[in-house]
Amino acid sequence: MEKEHTSVFLDEAIKALAIQPTDTVVDATVGGAGHFAHLLSSLSSQGTLVGIDADRAALERARSLVKGAGHPTVHLVEDNFRNLELILDRLSLPAIDKSLFDLGWSGFQLKSGRGFSFQSDEPLLMTYRAGETETTAATLVNTLSEEKLAELLHTFGEERFARAIAHSIVHARRHARILTTGDLVRAVSRATPPWYQRRRVHPATKTFQALRIAVNDELSALREGLAAALARTRAGGRIAVITFHSVEDRIVKTFFRDAAYAGKGMTLTRKPILPSRKEISLNRRARSAKLRIFSCGDVPTPRPFTYTNAHAYV
Repeated sequence: MEKEHTSVFLDEAIKALAIQPTDTVVDATVGGAGHFAHLLSSLSSQGTLVGIDADRAALERARSLVKGAGHPTVHLVEDNFRNLELILDRLSLPAIDKSLFDLGWSGFQLKSGRGFSFQSDEPLLMTYRAGETETTAATLVNTLSEEKLAELLHTFGEERFARAIAHSIVHARRHARILTTGDLVRAVSRATPPWYQRRRVHPATKTFQALRIAVNDELSALREGLAAALARTRAGGRIAVITFHSVEDRIVKTFFRDAAYAGKGMTLTRKPILPSRKEISLNRRARSAKLRIFSCGDVPTPRPFTYTNAHAYV
């Protein structure tokens, strides 16, 4: 398989889930198929692995790994994980044991030409399904009011220069529609001070994040996917979630906290697991990753999950 993606928390996520060979496991975000490969090798022929992704290319990468005898039963589903309960119903799987949500985007998606990357000039789409014709990032930046754009950038991207960027976008589109990633990057650059552009993080990072979240309704999908996983996980099962920015992480933290207060299980990571310095040095995308784990059901209190090569979040 072409090497375009390095998955974050490969060892930690598998250890956190405590996979048993006969488990029924959901990989809710196949992506680059790195975690999928590890989950596949952790299960016996009596196990079941469900791989979900809205991107058909991701499922093809996973399918290429399922070869030979001794593999678990594998179901690859082209869908959004927000529909997890419906997916499990269609597969006649009343319950699952473990699930993994990796909320980062893969290197393959960055190279998909659909506008996720600000490193090249591409159509401003940001849709996960190739060929989708619904709302795109270009639709939002060319139709939303300046006030709504600023609100979107602030809420979903936590962008400190949201108002200035929104004003720059509206000014630019009066002359010509913003249709490419290059158009958008130029609008952001005009709105932000030089020092902001000299940082290691690209000045358009949070703007792109906010638009991607809005286009794909990612936060609502996350809440619905987690609720479905919690509802369908057997007692003693686990849910692991890898987030890459604070907006997502707050949702996961709050969801697990509320589930614990409701007596539906307990959070095994009092504070999220952070990547080791070694992982960050090998994979720059890992620098903002956080891993949280939840144990479901009315079960004896398990020991909190720890991983010696990771740093506790302070």
